[in-house]
Amino acid sequence: MKTVNPSTTLRINGERSRTIRFYTLGCKVNQYDTQSIRERFLRQGFREASNGAKAGVCLVNTCTVTQGADQKSRNIIRRSFRENPGAKVIVTGCLVNRDHAAIAAIKGVAFVIGKEFFPDGITGFSGRTRAFLKIQDGCDNACSYCKVPLVRGRSRSRNICDVVGEARALIKKGYKEIVLTGICLGAYGKDLSPRTSLTKLIGELERIEGLLRIRLSSIEAGDVSGELIRKLAGSSKLCRHLHIPIQSGDDLILKNMRRRYTRRYYLNLINLLRRKVPAISITTDVIVGFPGEGEENFKNTLDLVKRIQPLKVHVFPYSRREGVLSCEYAIELPASVINARIERLTKLGISLAKRFKRRFLRRSMPVLFETRVKNSPGSWEGYTDNYIKVRFKSKAGLKNRITRVILLDNLLTL
Repeated sequence: MKTVNPSTTLRINGERSRTIRFYTLGCKVNQYDTQSIRERFLRQGFREASNGAKAGVCLVNTCTVTQGADQKSRNIIRRSFRENPGAKVIVTGCLVNRDHAAIAAIKGVAFVIGKEFFPDGITGFSGRTRAFLKIQDGCDNACSYCKVPLVRGRSRSRNICDVVGEARALIKKGYKEIVLTGICLGAYGKDLSPRTSLTKLIGELERIEGLLRIRLSSIEAGDVSGELIRKLAGSSKLCRHLHIPIQSGDDLILKNMRRRYTRRYYLNLINLLRRKVPAISITTDVIVGFPGEGEENFKNTLDLVKRIQPLKVHVFPYSRREGVLSCEYAIELPASVINARIERLTKLGISLAKRFKRRFLRRSMPVLFETRVKNSPGSWEGYTDNYIKVRFKSKAGLKNRITRVILLDNLLTL
């Protein structure tokens, strides 16, 4: 692997050569990493290529969570070179950590770089009203289907003082909401000395004047502690929204996935959260078509999703990943069966989302507005703290403003 720091290695003459375009695939952690890389390049005198202009350098931050992500990453690499002829293409991210030789061989790729060469924090977040803040990387869970621990390594937490300092800098830039991100967010602090926790970090962040919202990007069911639930119930800043992956609602499939909870544990957790934090919204991930998943196993997943009534269900087909335990499971399902189940679950998710949103009709709720709605003059979109997406017409500029509105049927959007 060509493990170099491109911002100091690329000594290129010419105006176009000092322009750069960024392509990001995958999760919020990758989006944060790209922002960190972006700031390093800008400090070295590069500038981002304007829309329609050809860039001299293209940086692609890849994802490898599924086969589809692998293919999309490769397509973006090729597209970046095709759309910017003669550009030097730099590739980083999860895909290169296991497939660096194959990536380096793609036409146009000048550098293949591991993430460890971008340790800097961020001072802003390009194009976003909410700022993502990475507090943790890596994962120790070793789920049988997941390649992420192979490419991200073991769980590592950032020093709490660094996180708080970065959050203060972002708030000074005008951000009102910070989204805490990590590969396994609930593992935050377990590897630090002295040991700390996600809830304690949230307590430190709550003291920052001007920080109005703290949102968690995703957390495992086993990491939702009583301490965190009490914080959710009592905090005026921590958003009443948790993304807690299910992956399956069947105990046998969960066991084969090496998930660390049962169907009953997950359901009891959601019921407890709704008792303690009545307005909380739950979003989740489900994998459909895991090897050996029969119709009854899938019906158990449908049943659990109905019981938890999530705001949104992210549905993914099972994706075979080389080097992980599930590759040894022989019973793989036909694509036609998987696609039919995805359609059933997706329809259920849409229906449950509508039901959840109707609970809040005619309520007055604060919304952080983020962007104008394309093709709808005077309309703005934003989110309540419990992650209901709202559309609102206003002649005034609402970007990055928290405005209280009464939720009507025509304001809610999927």
